[in-house]
Amino acid sequence: MRYDSLSKQELELLYKQEQNAYADCKAKGLKLDISRGKPGREQLDLSLELLNNLKSAEDCIADGFDVRNYGLLDGIPACKRLFAEILNVDEAQIFLGGNASLQLMYDTLAKAYTHGLLHSPKPWSQLDKVKFLCPVPGYDRHFGISETFNMEMISIKMNDDGPDIEAIEEAVKDPSVKGIWCVPKFSNPQGVVYSEAVIKRLAALRPAAPDFIIMWDNAYCIHEFDGPYTPIAEILALSASFGNPDMVFEFASTSKITMPGAGVAVIASSKANITYMKKLLSLQTISYDKVNQLRHVRFLKDMNNSLAHMQKHAAILKPRFEAVLGALSKEIEPLGIASWNHPKGGYFVSLDTLPGCAKRTYELCLGAGLVMTTAGATHPYGLDPEDKNIRIAPSYPPIKELEQAIEVFCVCLKLAALEKLLQS
Repeated sequence: MRYDSLSKQELELLYKQEQNAYADCKAKGLKLDISRGKPGREQLDLSLELLNNLKSAEDCIADGFDVRNYGLLDGIPACKRLFAEILNVDEAQIFLGGNASLQLMYDTLAKAYTHGLLHSPKPWSQLDKVKFLCPVPGYDRHFGISETFNMEMISIKMNDDGPDIEAIEEAVKDPSVKGIWCVPKFSNPQGVVYSEAVIKRLAALRPAAPDFIIMWDNAYCIHEFDGPYTPIAEILALSASFGNPDMVFEFASTSKITMPGAGVAVIASSKANITYMKKLLSLQTISYDKVNQLRHVRFLKDMNNSLAHMQKHAAILKPRFEAVLGALSKEIEPLGIASWNHPKGGYFVSLDTLPGCAKRTYELCLGAGLVMTTAGATHPYGLDPEDKNIRIAPSYPPIKELEQAIEVFCVCLKLAALEKLLQS
C-alpha cells in the first residue's frame, strides 16, 4: 500500500503505529553505527599476514634497496609495478604516498594553491576566484577539501552512467573552473560506474583554464562484491590521446584492500606531472613508508592475487548489502516513500527519501541510537536542496547489528514520511 494512496485517517492510524514502533526502538538503548564506509573486523583480519612478512634484514631488501633507510621519494619500484598493474598505467606514472589517498588529494590541491600546477599561469591563491565541479550526490570529504580552500563548488547532477557530461562541457568554458571531483567506479555514495562514453568525453574536455584538472578518485578500482572484476576505461591514456596528457590526477589506495590504518596510497598521472609533484614534495618529506610498501608487495604480489584477495572481501560484504537491500525492498518499497541504488561494488547504498524528509529521518535515527552519515553531507556545503539523500554504509557492523540498524532506519524513514504527508 503506497502511502500517497491513503486517506488522512489511514495515515494517522499508521503514524500512531510507527510512533509505537519508534518508542520500542528507543527503549532498547541501542548504539549502532552505519555512518562511514569502514571495513569491518572480519575484513581487517583477512590481511593479518601483512604484519608478519618482513622478519629479517634480508627481507627488507627490494630491487637492491634497503627499505628501512632514507630515499626513493616516489616509492619502491616493486610497489610501483604492483599499482601500475592494478591501475593499468605505466610504472613511470606512479607516485606512492602514505596510508591515505585523501592526503595526496589534499596535497595536490595545496600545491596548486601555493605554487600552481604544471600549467598554471600563477598559483591559485593569487586568483580572485577558484571554482570546482562537484558531482552530486558525492563524497563529503572531497567537498570538505574544496571548502577548506574557499573554492566555489558547482553541483553537477550524477546520472546512471556518470556525471552530466553536457553540463561539465558547458561549465569548463569558464576559466575560473579549475577542476572536477570524480569517483569513477562504484561512486560514493550511489555506486555509479562511469560509462566508457562519459570517460572519453571527460578525457577530451577543452577547458578554458590551462591548468584544469580531473581529480580521479579511483578508490574502488577492484572492489566488486557482486559479479566479476570489470575494468573501466583508462582515462590517463585517453586524455593523452586527446591532447590532454597532464589533465588527470588519479588516486587510489589499499585502504579497503588490506588495512586503512596501514595502507599505501598512490597518485597516477603523466610523467611530467609526477616529476613536477616530486620536486614540490621533496621539501615536504624524504620518503613515505617504504617498509609498508614492501609488506604490501609481499602480501598482494600481483593483480591476480589481489583480485583473489578481494573475493574474500566480497564474500563478507555481499551478505551485508543483501541485508540492507532486502529490508528496504520488504519494508519500504511497497510504500512508495523512497528510492535507492543497487550497487555491485563499493561501500554504500544511496537512498532518496520523499523531498524534505532526509534531515528528519536522520534526527529520528539519532534519537533511537543509530548513527548515520549526516543528512546533506553528500552535497557541497552540506546543503541538499531537496533534503532527500541519505548515505547508508553497511560494511562496518557485524551482520546482526546491521540487521538491527536497518530495522531502526526503516521505522524512522516511515515516521518521517508520515509526518511529511500529514503536514501536506
